[in-house]
Amino acid sequence: MNILRHENPTSALATPEDEAIFAAARDTEAPPLPPEAAAEPTGTLSERRHTGTRIYPGVARDYAVYTPANLDPATPAALLVLQDGRAYSSPEKFRATSVLDALIGTGAIPPTVAVFIEPGDLPGNPPQSRGNRSFEYDTLGPAYVTFLLEELLPEALAGLNVSADPAQRTIGGMSSGGICAFNAAWERPDRFGKVLSHCGSYTNIRGGHVYPSYVRAAEPKPLRVFLQSGANDFDKPTGNWAVANFDMATALKLKGYDYRFEFGLGGHDLRHGAATFAAALRWLWR
Repeated sequence: MNILRHENPTSALATPEDEAIFAAARDTEAPPLPPEAAAEPTGTLSERRHTGTRIYPGVARDYAVYTPANLDPATPAALLVLQDGRAYSSPEKFRATSVLDALIGTGAIPPTVAVFIEPGDLPGNPPQSRGNRSFEYDTLGPAYVTFLLEELLPEALAGLNVSADPAQRTIGGMSSGGICAFNAAWERPDRFGKVLSHCGSYTNIRGGHVYPSYVRAAEPKPLRVFLQSGANDFDKPTGNWAVANFDMATALKLKGYDYRFEFGLGGHDLRHGAATFAAALRWLWR
């Protein structure tokens, strides 16, 4: 039994069915994938490659764009942007596209375009070497979100009708990708209004341990935030990930944010995040 608990605000309650899913995932190190992950694929996943020009010149990366079946071009679609994209789009493990197919098909979330982005490969290095990952993800400030908004996303979303409303735009990731997602929304809440953070690295890799203090000191921003970590998350000289995520959650609570923190028994991986992915998306779009 996990005795470490965080009391989420009553305003963060999900449906009774999703509360049961969240509760079950907390008390095991290996929760199963949600039923939605078994859905037969109906959307399309298009693999692409981008080379940076201004923010990260010469840095290339793979990315993939998911479009749901029967997407109405006349209606702006919601947007989901996930860092370390292949970890999420993997058909063997996370199965994010199957979950999206299922949720969109039942109307649980709006029709959503998803962009799965890999970290950059340094010039001269082979594809998937990901040598620019920490520089991109763990560095605080506007560089990465500027890269997304001015370089990669205009290319990725060309020809698609995607909503500009930040309340319809979610950014997420795991570990350094989690703090990267929060940092992007923190810097540009006018473009991303929802955050999905799995085992976020709010630790001193490149100064991210200051984020709870930033949240406490600043006026609240119009963000809805879903955090997840576990009792067996990393404990390193740069920080303790479980403690850091507790600190983020209490800072968000202090400032009255619309947030939810799910803390279980798991380690620094996506098992808990995968098990609650469908419920988390329903919560973010409630």
